[in-house]
Amino acid sequence: MSTTTATPTTSPLGLEATMASRRTPEQARASRMLLWRERLTSLWAPLIVLGLALVPYIFLIEFVPAAASWAQPLLQYLALAMLVSFVGLIVWRLVSPRERELHGLRQVARELTEEIDRVLKRVPGKIPPEASARLADQALQVEAASLAGDASRLDKETKALDKQATQELGVWRKQSSWDVFSGFAKALAIAVIIRVFIIEPYRIPSGSMLPTLEIGDQVFINKFLYGVRLPWTNWVPFQIVRPPARGDVIVFNNPVRPDQDFIKRVIGIPGDTVELIDGVVHINGVPQQRTLVQEDLLVHNKPENGAWYPERLVLYHESLGDNVHAVLQEDRVARRRAEGPYVVPAEQVFVMGDNRDNSLDSRYGLGDPSLGARFVPYGHIKGKAMVIWLALGYGGWFSNFFEGTGLRGDRLFEPVR
Repeated sequence: MSTTTATPTTSPLGLEATMASRRTPEQARASRMLLWRERLTSLWAPLIVLGLALVPYIFLIEFVPAAASWAQPLLQYLALAMLVSFVGLIVWRLVSPRERELHGLRQVARELTEEIDRVLKRVPGKIPPEASARLADQALQVEAASLAGDASRLDKETKALDKQATQELGVWRKQSSWDVFSGFAKALAIAVIIRVFIIEPYRIPSGSMLPTLEIGDQVFINKFLYGVRLPWTNWVPFQIVRPPARGDVIVFNNPVRPDQDFIKRVIGIPGDTVELIDGVVHINGVPQQRTLVQEDLLVHNKPENGAWYPERLVLYHESLGDNVHAVLQEDRVARRRAEGPYVVPAEQVFVMGDNRDNSLDSRYGLGDPSLGARFVPYGHIKGKAMVIWLALGYGGWFSNFFEGTGLRGDRLFEPVR
């Protein structure tokens, strides 16, 4: 492919800008098409598409809960389509060595041109305009080879550009290694900020929250809803949206066992008096509505490092204000006729698992029954569970190969209620 020439400018631009000024309209159009083709056939593309769809979905189901009835199936179909696309891309590369080789060479060429572009932008006026023009001409040769799909030529032109960059940029190119490090550091900082202050994954390790959350469910937790929790301090200097509310499913650093994180449902908030009478939750003396749904619900539980085993439990729907959720009990007759009353201190919450007879919660010292009732301070709360983004539980896809554990497609993107 031929290239156009132009008189060098007195003030050198970045490489990309210089190349853009020297392309014909046809070259520019072909370059854009190739760039989008490479992006759409990248193995990252299906994951990025799914991630971009997941963000508005999380906000939608949080603020418009009824929308989950149609939004969840749509996202599940999208996830299936992205999985098929991902597998298809892998197969395509395996059966087409030429495409695999071209993709790798194009990646190397793209990284090289981006490096040169960063150097030229970082030291404006330090590189002679003629040197910038020569680099742009050679980069256009690399681009032409890439557009032609000629692997051997692309490799040759890329190596020539690399050699020329070393000659033209000299010491400035050696200093560009700092750009690589700083870029990595910025990406790492962004990842840490997102995980610490915005959203974090959490895996359900036990059956204490059955049937709402099953063993192997992976949930995203909203870390900013209740306020910014400073890491390692268990301190929330200020609230952002609201404090924890009755019915919220929260992940917290266990104040009794600091090396463990628990996930439970908030039953009582500061100032509440919580009592269980015949299994019915009473808050400030008012019984919360509970409806029998099924007397022999089949669930599967699993001890840590143990095998799956079936249980048949009694299923109820329980109301905490406007929040209606499922709870389990071993029998229609509660194990204990009365529990409590428990008075919730300021800036703390009272929590219980939905699997009421199999949960080490506030009633049982958060894991140490000898301590009596224990509450969760606001500063120990990591966030509110929002949605199941991955489910590796009993009876899923390929479970025959993994001792009963498989991918549960039916639970993907299920809101945590």
